[in-house]
Amino acid sequence: MLHIIDYTMSAKSRKSLSSWQKCSKCQYFLIQEDVSEHETICPSSMENWKHPFISDKILYSTIEIFQTQELSKDISEKNANDMVFISQSAMQLCDISIGSLVVVATKDGIIVKTAYPIKEKSLMSVSLTKHAIELNNLSGLVKIHPIRSNIHIAKEIVISQQGKYLMSSVELDNILKCFNEHKIFTMGNKISVPYYGKKLIYKIIEIKTEENKKSQNETDENNLSKIFENINLIVDSTKIILYKALYTTKWTILNSTNKDEDSVSSNKKYKIEDIGGYDALISDIKDEVAIGIGKYRSVKGFNINKGILLYGPSGVGKSMIAKAIISEYNVNTFIVHSSDIYSKSIGETEDKLKEIFNKAISSAPSIILLENIDSLCPKRSTASTDHEKRVLTQLVALFDDLYNTDIDVLVIATTTKSDLVDSSLRRPGRIDREFEIYVPTPNMRMEILTKLLSKVSNTLSREDVQSISFDTHGFVAADLYGLYTRAIINAIKHHEKAKNTPNNELKVTIADFHYAMTITKPSAMKEILVEVPNVKWSDIGGQKDLKLKLKQTIEWPLKYPEAFLRMGRTPPRGILMFGPPGCSKTMIAKALATESKVNFLNIKGPELFSKWVGESEKAVREIFRKAKQVAPSIIFIDEIDAIGGERSSSSGSSGSNVQERVLAQLLIELDGVINLGSVSLVAATNRPDKIDKALLRPGRLDRIIYVKLPDEETRQEIFDIQLRNMPIAKEVNIAYLIRQTKGYTGAEIKAICDEAAMKALEEDLDAAVVTEKHFIAAFDAITPRTPDSLIKIYQDYINKAL
Repeated sequence: MLHIIDYTMSAKSRKSLSSWQKCSKCQYFLIQEDVSEHETICPSSMENWKHPFISDKILYSTIEIFQTQELSKDISEKNANDMVFISQSAMQLCDISIGSLVVVATKDGIIVKTAYPIKEKSLMSVSLTKHAIELNNLSGLVKIHPIRSNIHIAKEIVISQQGKYLMSSVELDNILKCFNEHKIFTMGNKISVPYYGKKLIYKIIEIKTEENKKSQNETDENNLSKIFENINLIVDSTKIILYKALYTTKWTILNSTNKDEDSVSSNKKYKIEDIGGYDALISDIKDEVAIGIGKYRSVKGFNINKGILLYGPSGVGKSMIAKAIISEYNVNTFIVHSSDIYSKSIGETEDKLKEIFNKAISSAPSIILLENIDSLCPKRSTASTDHEKRVLTQLVALFDDLYNTDIDVLVIATTTKSDLVDSSLRRPGRIDREFEIYVPTPNMRMEILTKLLSKVSNTLSREDVQSISFDTHGFVAADLYGLYTRAIINAIKHHEKAKNTPNNELKVTIADFHYAMTITKPSAMKEILVEVPNVKWSDIGGQKDLKLKLKQTIEWPLKYPEAFLRMGRTPPRGILMFGPPGCSKTMIAKALATESKVNFLNIKGPELFSKWVGESEKAVREIFRKAKQVAPSIIFIDEIDAIGGERSSSSGSSGSNVQERVLAQLLIELDGVINLGSVSLVAATNRPDKIDKALLRPGRLDRIIYVKLPDEETRQEIFDIQLRNMPIAKEVNIAYLIRQTKGYTGAEIKAICDEAAMKALEEDLDAAVVTEKHFIAAFDAITPRTPDSLIKIYQDYINKAL
């Protein structure tokens, strides 16, 4: 039972409170709109409530953004950011007076704000300014209640700046004192202060009381776990210790972003046991690092290597591997990002580099980690700026100084492409050793996924993980982590929907990974990703010989690699399909991409041509580089005669010269495919006689397949596919249709069916079936368009070339 509450008070207050109702069973106050919902779940959960209510003078609601246009002229924006806006009647029920301090508790944190009433268009609304919400990342469910615990006076508050570090000064210290005077804080709160037009964001790391005790410290794991436990909405938020800042409170800013002085060995974020799949490579790198920092110094007068380069595609784990290896050694580490030391001022970047190397030498043994060395000093070219040349020269000189000394300092550099690093650095005495962090193989992917899944409850079997590893072609470590997180997010969504189900524990399933795989692609493919229609072999009639040869080329090497090793042969790497237009050559390529589940790159000839010299060849190189990076993969070139046309003996126009250069580059890349053994080329053309002979030799396009006009059996399969979802009359003679379509291509047979359906709709838009007369009319409109002369060209080509 619910009854209307009543109080003896002013008429305005009685009017607002009359909208409230009180549940006689749980004694919760709620509004009329939530009565019916509350009766089904009474009492409401104090962990995840479905509607707002008031219990024990605590308001349980959700956070909304306060609209600044509702702000009174008497309230400044600064004051509004320190307020929480609640309806006056809710304040009365919670014993909150206007201007009093209240606790605002969410699942992410607890802050203290000043209560202020707003218009009662929504009795349960809890509003904060956008700045206040974003500052402490507040969202979702919220509890509001008066302060019920003692407030301690803060003697010192230690804060760390979020973002670019700003040196502490007397002026900044005064701003912090004045801006936060008499404010209430707790551990983990963030504060914002204005500084010359900017807003500086700080996080409270430590608070000391008058007794000169550390009350809470973020580095203390025991205290930190208690803080997070108290933040939970289930626990009484009155247990949180609150502190008041006075003008006499000391503010100390920690330099948390000074990367030059931070030692990785003191903060082992990455550990070697967390990295899967690269055990042998890591062992080799560790040996080089150990020698470089003087662990095995046995030969006197021998200058050991001072530089190691780790290169590989973005996201493969270069930095993580480097930091994990560094964490194994108790040495000083200096991590250098180009963005941290880059400066437009002449000589400043070089001075910062020199300072870092000098610090490393003075604190030897030490390691310098140069992240993305190619962006710090790109390869020298005619387009290089004076600044880039000076930085490169300075870095070369610093390497030489290291090599000529007997100090145990090692430089580890990372880059996405080794050819972007200038050759003057890549020689003995500077960067001696280079290690490629290559794209993981299926077995390596399985090990990475196993390590990731060990951190979360799941139902995946070893066979499930093996299946995922096999299907994630071209995924680097970052892609696998993205797949893993997407699967967890999907599992959380399903868990939330079924939260009230008994024995419902959050577990990641194979279904979550199957969903994640539909929306997660290798990062290297994002620039050239092609949305391939979901075409399957069953959607294509006939062409059994062609389907078999494509499976032999693409699917067999992936599924049965041991068979090819047993025979001592490599599988064919290139297929050319030729035949009349409309005989499903392109559709077969799409089905191949769908069925084989390998990465599919579609090349359109015109996209490769550029009026700028060298750009066309670069485009071809880039496509094959991407294909190798995400291997196993298929490169599909439709109408290959447009870019692989036969070269003429005489020099022609500039256009033909571009085409010849593209063809030459294509031939060069195809020669590299055989050595890789994981990139396949599938090409299609209507005019095989126009293709250059060098492209058709074994080792490039090994298999040449004639996709001829469909025979009677194939036409029957095509009609079966086209008519399976089409309502046709019983009198329609399928055998007659098959005979009548002799000489038709697959596309023309489909057009016959489409035209027959349109004829039926022309007669009656409500037509339910397609009759024989509609098909006869369709034959009048659709005639075979493959000339005998073209068929003769194919026959001559087969007789001559095959």
